Amino acid sequence: MTQTETVNRQLVLAERPKGEPTKDTLRLVEGDVPSPGAGQMLLRTEYLSLDPYMRGRMSAAKSYAASVEEGAVMEGQAVGQVVTSHHKDFAEGDFVLGPNGW
Repeated sequence: MTQTETVNRQLVLAERPKGEPTKDTLRLVEGDVPSPGAGQMLLRTEYLSLDPYMRGRMSAAKSYAASVEEGAVMEGQAVGQVVTSHHKDFAEGDFVLGPNGW
């Protein structure tokens, strides 16, 4: 892994915005890169979809999409590349699409 791959960076919802989101709405949290267990894989996010519906997910109001809880990692659709795989259907270097944390 390169230097940038040795740190797990996550954006968590620090507070629910009142009006427009501000620099205090999200907080960057850094930690160790997790090791995948049996049947799991480690992904490096390459592309992240930032969509208008995510503003609604920052709200506690009832909606068609579940709210992200304060202190939880923001979620969105992402394209990731498999870094390490212990899953029979995915190999290192494969690209996958699915929901993932920011």
